[in-house]
Amino acid sequence: MARLTNSFWNRNKFKISGLLLILPAYFFYESLHPTFPDALPVQTVGEFTLAPMPLDLNAPYRHDGEYIKDFMVLFQKGDITDIRQAFMNIGPNALSVAQLHDGDLGILHGSRYGQHVHALTNGSISSGDRLWLTIEDWQGEIRTVSWPVPDSWLSS
Repeated sequence: MARLTNSFWNRNKFKISGLLLILPAYFFYESLHPTFPDALPVQTVGEFTLAPMPLDLNAPYRHDGEYIKDFMVLFQKGDITDIRQAFMNIGPNALSVAQLHDGDLGILHGSRYGQHVHALTNGSISSGDRLWLTIEDWQGEIRTVSWPVPDSWLSS
């Protein structure tokens, strides 16, 4: 028969293994109940009534050589099938459609329940910046709407 020393590991390894079995349940619960920042005010552009909601309050991050910030755009009125293409950016001015066509970032994509977008921005967000949404319909009409940037997004 083997004699075990009365060490911390030998006294607590069963309890530690039980803790490792409980931790996935906690993380699973957290993944089913995410928390997001408040959505920006609802605005109407053309036939659409919508509100963008940031997915987090973190600073913009680098993706494929560009700085982006993630959003969910919630459409309350209007049929999204009437949209040919839509783009989002953060800056002092809305980017032109020609500039936005240069890459694949900044394009709204998703389903009728919510559109996701990686909004193009600079490396930092300043107080003079606005959140711009540009929508083009199938007739070629371009509409633009903007929101002021909340203070919580500003880079320090």
